[in-house]
Amino acid sequence: MTSRAAPKVPDVLILFWVVKLLTTGIGETGSDFLGTWNVAAAGVIGVGGFAVALWWQMRASTYHPVRYWVTVLMVALFGTMIADGPHVALGTPYYVDSAIYLVLLCGLLTWWRRSEGTLSVHSITTPRRERFYWGTVLLTFGLGTALGDTTATNLGMGYWWSVVLFGVLILVPLAAWRLGANSVVCFWAAYSLTRPLGASVADGLAVSRRHGGLGWTTGTVTLLGLVLFVLLVAYLAVTHSDAERETEGAGWELNLAQPDPAD
Repeated sequence: MTSRAAPKVPDVLILFWVVKLLTTGIGETGSDFLGTWNVAAAGVIGVGGFAVALWWQMRASTYHPVRYWVTVLMVALFGTMIADGPHVALGTPYYVDSAIYLVLLCGLLTWWRRSEGTLSVHSITTPRRERFYWGTVLLTFGLGTALGDTTATNLGMGYWWSVVLFGVLILVPLAAWRLGANSVVCFWAAYSLTRPLGASVADGLAVSRRHGGLGWTTGTVTLLGLVLFVLLVAYLAVTHSDAERETEGAGWELNLAQPDPAD
């Protein structure tokens, strides 16, 4: 099996979480905008963009911020579509979709762990591990989208109370990691929670005031998110500040994906 000198994923520092949250919001409102604009175009952009970006990422042998984050962005867009699909097509409640995605995610993580012996993102140095990684990322987007819709719609919490809920919940893995919990488990828990948090913020900004939002519209929120996304990814591309380093990050960098001795 081909092995690479360094992982093809970024170091997990503060900007990692900021850009990740941005992609979740863009994926949510971008999917909604495309769906109302043109369903056929939404399918082409969502499925085609996901396939092309993943092919671009997988064929490379090194990490690059632009390539990696564009792939995450397209996974966010596609992940939103597949999460909303069962609800729209079959009428299943979002909490049922959440349960299905949770089972699938746990199954894939179990398979990955048994196959490779580790779930650490610092170990993404072979094509097979990278396939496991992107499959897991896709399922976290599906799960997170369904969870956000569950709280906002099925539980009647609305978008802003959902923001409060997931904003608190995402601090739990950080606190657990600080207290000595397995960092890889904490990382994937926090990673999954970025989706409903970012999507709830984006929805709260985009939807009409009549439906509990600020009424900025999905197009405006998507555009603003893309501008911030481009600026931050350009900064990472120029500075290479998120490239994997030999030394461990400082505590304030919130590095939740340090390899565990057990891995």
